[in-house]
This record gives sequence, structure tokens and C-alpha cells, in this order.
Amino acid sequence: MSTPFIILIVAVIVLVLMYNSLVAKKNQVQNIFASVDTQLKKRYDLLPNLVASVSQYMQHEKSILEDVTKLRAQANQANLSDKETIDLDAKMSAALGSIMIAVENYPELKANENVMQLQRSLNEIEEQISASRRAYNQAVTDYNNALEQIPTNFMANFMRYRQKDVFVINESERQNINVKELFNT
Repeated sequence: MSTPFIILIVAVIVLVLMYNSLVAKKNQVQNIFASVDTQLKKRYDLLPNLVASVSQYMQHEKSILEDVTKLRAQANQANLSDKETIDLDAKMSAALGSIMIAVENYPELKANENVMQLQRSLNEIEEQISASRRAYNQAVTDYNNALEQIPTNFMANFMRYRQKDVFVINESERQNINVKELFNT
């Protein structure tokens, strides 16, 4: 075998390996995002029960309940982009946090078994969503790294692959919790 032929075979093998690596990373991101989407769907399916359970008590927080209902309706729309889903998730997390804080102000709600069960279910789903987000962010980081690193960046540009966004927490969740205030309520 001639040297140019061997070089050509090696180059083809390297290109195929890079291509397969990028496709695998892209598919892994899509697969894990589908897992996040499934967890978010479970959360959205619980919301009507939560809203129905707390609405009779929480007349003062009616705007929060209306926001949650609107966000759920948006989430049920088909064909949301990954970015829209990520943004909607951040808004929903903030709204649910507001509901849970409001529930603490109503002793009747805290004693209601249905509300307590819904809170437990939501907490479990939130933990699953958190784990799914971490897995998604890791897969996106690996994918984005492959898009930027040599030599796969050449293949990625040729394939027109673009970077993906990771899940990030909103600014209000980054603030320190005032523990003294928690004990005073």
C-alpha cells in the first residue's frame, strides 16, 4: 500500500470518528432534554390540583394562582423551542416558590392533607427536575466543548451545529436566604 493511500484511510477514519462523536453528543443532549421535558410535564400535570386545593384559601394571592395557570397553558403549547422551555421553567419555578411561601401563611392549608400531599409530590418532582437539569447541563457542556475544541470544531461548523443553552437559575434564587427572617414568621 502506498503512503498517500494510508494517509487517506486514516483521514477518513478520523473524520468518521469526529462525525460520530458529534452526532452522539447532539443526540445525548436531545435525549436528556426530553427527560427534563417529561419531568416538567409531570409538574404541569400536578398544577391544576394544587391550584384547586389552595384557591379557596388564597384569595389574596389570586394573581399568583392566575400566573401559574397562564404559565401552565403556555407550557402545554406544542413546538416550544429549548430556550422557550428553559425560560418558562424559570418563571414556573419562581411562581411555585411564591405559592409555597404563601401556603405557609395559611394554617388551614398547612393542615390540609391534600395540600400536604401535593407539596410532597411537587417537592419530589422538583428534585427530579433538578437532577435532570444537572444531567442536561453536563451533556450541553460536553456538546458545546466539542463544538469549540480542535479538531471537532471544523466538523461541527461543517455540520452547522450551534451551541445550546444550559439551564440557569434566575437572579432571585441566587440571593442569600435571611434565616433570621424565617424564624420571625
